Amino acid sequence: MRAALWLISLFALAAAAAWLAGNNQGTVTLFMSPYRIDLSLNLVLLVLGLVVLVIVLAQQALSALLSLPQQAQRWRLQQKERAAHAAILDAISQFMAGRFLRARKSAQTTLEKEALLSEAGLELDHAVPLRTLAHIMAAESAHALQDRDVRQTQWQAALEAAKQAPAFESRTLNEGIQLRAARWLLDDRDAPASLALLQALPSATARRTVAMRLQLKAARLAGQPSQALDTAVLLAKHRAFTPDAADSLVRSLILSWLSNTHDADAVQRLWLKLSPAQCAMPDLAAEAALRFLSLGGAGAVARQWLQPLWGPLQSPKSNPWTPDQLARMVQALEASWADAQASDARSWLARVEAAQLAQPQDPRWQYLAGMLCMRHQLWGKAQGLLSQSVKGLQAPALKRKAWCALAELAEQRQDLPAATAAWKQAANVAHS
Repeated sequence: MRAALWLISLFALAAAAAWLAGNNQGTVTLFMSPYRIDLSLNLVLLVLGLVVLVIVLAQQALSALLSLPQQAQRWRLQQKERAAHAAILDAISQFMAGRFLRARKSAQTTLEKEALLSEAGLELDHAVPLRTLAHIMAAESAHALQDRDVRQTQWQAALEAAKQAPAFESRTLNEGIQLRAARWLLDDRDAPASLALLQALPSATARRTVAMRLQLKAARLAGQPSQALDTAVLLAKHRAFTPDAADSLVRSLILSWLSNTHDADAVQRLWLKLSPAQCAMPDLAAEAALRFLSLGGAGAVARQWLQPLWGPLQSPKSNPWTPDQLARMVQALEASWADAQASDARSWLARVEAAQLAQPQDPRWQYLAGMLCMRHQLWGKAQGLLSQSVKGLQAPALKRKAWCALAELAEQRQDLPAATAAWKQAANVAHS
């Protein structure tokens, strides 16, 4: 539409100019004694227009001629700037391809090109990020080549370069440099130094997923399961892992923390810090109870931890527990009943007998009922239940302990051949 309007206007202007020129009878007279020159007004106007056009064109040509040196200088500087950008891109691509010597050389080339630009008086708007990135790429290449001295030198140079940027940009560059250095220290197996760098970051930066992942690795490497667990929980909340991977990671960290705990009170404090979902994990509950009891903890406290899992244990088909988890739960429950004189001992005996009667063919319930009857000095019942359980138990630890209990019962009734056979069976069971 706009083009059509311009075309109509142009035709209208041409028609008006033709009409005025055709009907213009004006003349211009020049008196140059003793001569008189008469010129058509149309011709004068045309000549004046041509003169103005020639002057404008001449002025533009002269300006273009005079600006040639500046344009040549600008072209040379642009070529140097493009060469610097090409060098940093080549450094990145060479590093990704695993050619670390070439990557470091290209990064040094970038620094040289940028220095030449500065000496020529051209300061790029992005000179500081370009210089910082070149130093980081050189440090990354040196790290891959196990050249720690060059890596440290380039890292310090990157920090100095980042200080020259504006406040916000400098903060961003510094955070990136510190995160890279923390990763390098992790690769060097220097977990304390890596944790120190990560803890020095601003709180907002430390909560980023990449920083928390590094902190998790460093805490695990440094043998700090408490900090690693807190970080893993935060990462799980940020959905940094799949739900299954998060559960597996949290479970392994809690188990590691338990194995490094050497005091019953510490185990109890750890248990109180766990979430309800974590307390409902059968392997965690079993391991915590067994660790607590092995360190001299009270069986009543351990039974309180295991009490919420009693219901799922009675219906293994309706829960996703593995055979190993079921076996550890049985071990933990059996270990928590060591005191037959406890106030709740009789009630637990009734519960176990009821569960065993509900599932008479389940060897785990036969084992639990037999061991509990043995503690309550119900020798005959214990003998029958344990004799049935050893036929179906698959967990080596439970099977070996059942044979040992049968051997003790045989010795108690002075049946030495049966006791010897039971001890041999216990010795033949593979260790778990």
